[in-house]
Amino acid sequence: MRHAWMPASPCGDGCLTDGDPVVGFPRRVLRVTAAIFVVFSALLTAPLLLVSWGRERRVRLIFRGVLRAFGVRLDVRGGEDFLTAPAGRGALVANNHISWLDIVAINALRPMRALAKKEIAGWPVLGGLVRRGGSIFLDRERLKTLPATMALLADALRTGSLVSVTPEATTWCGLASGRFTTATFQAAIDGGVPVRPIALRYRLADGRETSRPAFIGPESLIASLRRVAALRGLVLEIHICPEIAPGRAENRRELAALAEASVHSALGTVKIPAQQRRRTPRPQPVPLASPPAK
Repeated sequence: MRHAWMPASPCGDGCLTDGDPVVGFPRRVLRVTAAIFVVFSALLTAPLLLVSWGRERRVRLIFRGVLRAFGVRLDVRGGEDFLTAPAGRGALVANNHISWLDIVAINALRPMRALAKKEIAGWPVLGGLVRRGGSIFLDRERLKTLPATMALLADALRTGSLVSVTPEATTWCGLASGRFTTATFQAAIDGGVPVRPIALRYRLADGRETSRPAFIGPESLIASLRRVAALRGLVLEIHICPEIAPGRAENRRELAALAEASVHSALGTVKIPAQQRRRTPRPQPVPLASPPAK
């Protein structure tokens, strides 16, 4: 059941870039097979993930294995403090949302929980990994469940978890983007934790930006997997932006605007936060001259 607040994106097949280099069919099959092998191996060894010693390293290797299987190279820029920070310090990690590869890549850098739509739990291959990663699932079709879900998110942040969220609330093609919604930022305020914006861009080895990894429109996950498996020289550029400290924003709307501006600044597509836009003054009506006295 859809409602007026259901997130939607205008992106579709018409947004996909043309002429991107591809690999042959046998290599595509090999890539998908390798990714399935990595995920099923991870599921079979799931009990080891319950052991705290070395858990983060093992989870990181699993997600890196998925990226390697699909031929995706990471180009990470900035964020040394984030990548080397000890566990136990909660933060809301907010990124622009383009593809199912987003969450794979972020966990390949640093494993964390995620706020994900409930449909992901039933996805083939990736759904099991997302569930076992401690994801908090959001039912976007039932608005009345939103407060309870945000309370769970705030509790997770308060107790020291890193949680990845996608404030655009749906995927865009990457050549266009959506506004950051505010609900998840209230959880960061309630949890008293910083926000760490992360900006993502998909490009080819020659530097051209590509939208073909995007998971957009009504397509199935299988169709998107096949398109990613076909790409040659796919690079995911990850900009880890400076964190936004607790208390820097007065409210969730301002905090969302700061995070959104940080992401666009990193990508070179700067947008001025709504509260900082200079409004054009409205023209004032000119009073009519009084008729001359008789």
